[in-house]
Amino acid sequence: MKLLLQTNDPTIIAFAQALLEGEGIETFVLDVHMSIFEGGIGILPRRVMVADRDHFLAAAVIADNGIERGF
Repeated sequence: MKLLLQTNDPTIIAFAQALLEGEGIETFVLDVHMSIFEGGIGILPRRVMVADRDHFLAAAVIADNGIERGF
């Protein structure tokens, strides 16, 4: 798995996942439950991961739609 996107904004994550799903690329979001540790204030970014083989295409899809990768 490779890091594709890192953000605090859940709407960007949902948008990116929808775009990638449309291209047949599976995603996995890490750090979803970190709000337990941060107190629910949303300061810790979530990471969207994709398979190594899909990373190049996924990065192109994200860039084509104007989504900043955040790292």
